[in-house]
Amino acid sequence: MILHSLSSSIYKLPSLTGGNLGCLAVIRGVRAGATLFCNSNGFALSDPPNSLAHSLPRHSSADSSASMCLCEGHVTLAGSTRMEMEVKRSKFVAWAAPVDSENAALGFLAQVRDPKATHNCWAYKIGNLYRFNDDGEPGGTAGRPIYSSIVASGLDRVIVVVTRFYGGVKLGTGGLFRAYGGVALDCLKEATTVLVKAKVEVEMHVPFNLLGQVYPVLHSHQVEKLQEDYDSAEGGGAFMRLLVEHDKAHLFELAVKDCCSGKAKITWPLQHSM
Repeated sequence: MILHSLSSSIYKLPSLTGGNLGCLAVIRGVRAGATLFCNSNGFALSDPPNSLAHSLPRHSSADSSASMCLCEGHVTLAGSTRMEMEVKRSKFVAWAAPVDSENAALGFLAQVRDPKATHNCWAYKIGNLYRFNDDGEPGGTAGRPIYSSIVASGLDRVIVVVTRFYGGVKLGTGGLFRAYGGVALDCLKEATTVLVKAKVEVEMHVPFNLLGQVYPVLHSHQVEKLQEDYDSAEGGGAFMRLLVEHDKAHLFELAVKDCCSGKAKITWPLQHSM
């Protein structure tokens, strides 16, 4: 089997304050190092206007150990969520959603930002990539506390947008910090979350006469088949692209070898270890 990329399977978790555990969905990655999420609210996220991109520079704390972390699961939101809070007659509306990329994050911002509001402040965290924006509030009083709330929640691959409608009373820097950070954290705490389990995408070649033995192994190990092509030439067989949960990959390999007596073509790259 040749490891191509990481993907994810998603399992519904309780909200940070309660809920039930159950299976939610499975999604695919598109490149090595990519982890994508199910956007269960069905948003059709589009690229944002260029004006939205002029904010703080992107930050990344990626290092040489990042590839080792890609196989780990993480927790994100099951879908979009909303919360309101009033502080001294100013109304703060927080929107949060799972996102799979910077474009998706800025696209969600473009959908929920209110041009009639006094400020639309936001932050997102996508793995080691993060970004935040104060949108006219005093520096460090809006975007950073929103980002800090994302970190404090333990969630990843999320964006939070907090819209403020000014009520006539100034809150001061401390008041703004507490208001933006507070509504963002409360919004995330009340949301339904999901555990994203990493998957590996593998390739496998199986002789035709062994396909009937391989298919039950795929089913019993909950393997998702992405592609199956056939080579009708003599000595040909079936070529498959599969998604296997990372923590089940070794057992799956052993099961395939056992049922095919080692005749299925399986090769693990050097970076794959069990």
